[in-house]
Amino acid sequence: MMLFTQAQGLPVITAEEAEPLGRVEGLTIDAHTKSVACLRLSGAPKHAATVAWHAIKGMGRDAVIVHSRAATDTRHDRFPAHQEAMGHSVLTEDGTAHGTVKDIAFDDTTGRIRTLYTALGDISGDRLIGLGSYAVVVCVDSV
Repeated sequence: MMLFTQAQGLPVITAEEAEPLGRVEGLTIDAHTKSVACLRLSGAPKHAATVAWHAIKGMGRDAVIVHSRAATDTRHDRFPAHQEAMGHSVLTEDGTAHGTVKDIAFDDTTGRIRTLYTALGDISGDRLIGLGSYAVVVCVDSV
C-alpha cells in the first residue's frame, strides 16, 4: 500500500529503454472503479505527460517503472477528468461535511483506493462516490 503523498515526486522510468520520463505530479482517480486511472507527470515530453495505470510495471518507494515509452498515452480523453482530492472537502451524499482529505492510501499493485484519511477520521475507499472541483463525495454509511 502507498500514500498519494509518497507517490508524488517519484521519478518515472521506462523498463525497456531505461529512460526517465518525468516525475509523478499527481494521480487521477476514477470514482466509478474506485481506483487510480493514471499518473500525471511533470517534466515529461508532451506525448508522455499521462501514463495509464495499466502501463505501470511496478511502483516502489524510490521510483515508478512503466513498461516502455510506447506505453505512455497521448489521448487524455480516455481518462476521467482530473479532480484534485487532496486538501478538498469530504461530503456525504446527503451533504454532511466530514473534514478535508489529508492523504489517500491506494494499492500500489492494483491502483485500488483503500482509505481516505480526513481531518475527522478515516473513510474506506469502497465508499467513494465521486470527485468534483469542490469536494470528494462518499456514501453516508462511510462516516
